[in-house]
Amino acid sequence: MIGRKTRVFSGAFHALLATVAVAAVTVAPVCAGEVLDAVKARGRLYCGVGEAMPGFSERDATGKWRGFDVDFCHAVAAAVLGDGDKVQFVPLTSSMRFPALQSGKIDLLMRNTSWTLTREAVLKVQFPAVLFYDSQAFLVPTKSGITTIAELNGATVCVEKSTTHVLNMKDYFIARGLSVNPLMIDSATEVAAALFDGRCSACTADVSQLAAALLQAPGGPLAFKVLPERISKEPLCPVVWGGDPEWVTIVRWVLYTLVLAEEIGVTRDNLDSPIPEKNVRVSRILRGEQGKVAKAMGLRTDWAVRALTAAGNYGEMYERNLGRGSPLNIERGLNRLWTEGGLMYAPPIE
Repeated sequence: MIGRKTRVFSGAFHALLATVAVAAVTVAPVCAGEVLDAVKARGRLYCGVGEAMPGFSERDATGKWRGFDVDFCHAVAAAVLGDGDKVQFVPLTSSMRFPALQSGKIDLLMRNTSWTLTREAVLKVQFPAVLFYDSQAFLVPTKSGITTIAELNGATVCVEKSTTHVLNMKDYFIARGLSVNPLMIDSATEVAAALFDGRCSACTADVSQLAAALLQAPGGPLAFKVLPERISKEPLCPVVWGGDPEWVTIVRWVLYTLVLAEEIGVTRDNLDSPIPEKNVRVSRILRGEQGKVAKAMGLRTDWAVRALTAAGNYGEMYERNLGRGSPLNIERGLNRLWTEGGLMYAPPIE
């Protein structure tokens, strides 16, 4: 006999598959190397990003794009085209991000997107590596006196539609015999605004998004608080079309090169300094001495140096946009190097 919990899980899983299937679009098969060839031919990388996402992707007063995701786009452009400025940023809503990638409107999706089995299997996209480890939480008015998620039983909670946050929240409440009334909203910015306007008792999103929302909170950051419970794992990744394994490799190893550079102490400012002898094999990649590898990837020999020059190493990129050098000041936590208790770990380059 199938128990109630099994039926609930099965129903939720099939609902997820149905939701993702609706988002999928039919496209012609992509030949290996096609994305790289297209980027080189047009001389510009099309990078899909979120709009007005502090720390990750937003325009400054001059209209220039800035943020963690934006910097990674610059690094990929530098590796592929030799110039980190050869990027065209395409702002996307959460519901439009996968269709834009599948239809070829963008080459690289950088919009706080979590790696999931359903997305990889059903949408046929690939997540080359984790750029940022996040988790889902809830934001409430401090004056509400709410201290735990359980106290939101029966409440209206604002959530961005077409995100993993919706199903995560529903599953969390169902598993605990609680109820919730989701108020679906189009963008992360509007989700926070709805909470501030009193349209819901709480809002839920990635912790990084909630940290950004606190900066805009009426009455200051202390007027709202993030509840301590975390209800999901949200490995945020660059996303590419799954039909081009060569493009997957390039994006993956641009990211891992930035991580490796931090591990061995290479920054934008000391690229010309000697690298310790124990890291001689890494040095060959960073110095462009492994022409065979670069040729196999379809890149120029100095691709790694150009990526580092454009964005800095992973730690530089993090602290500048999300950490101590930013208004968000998000503790690195799981995003520390593996040698410092975190999860950021690059495979060997041999």
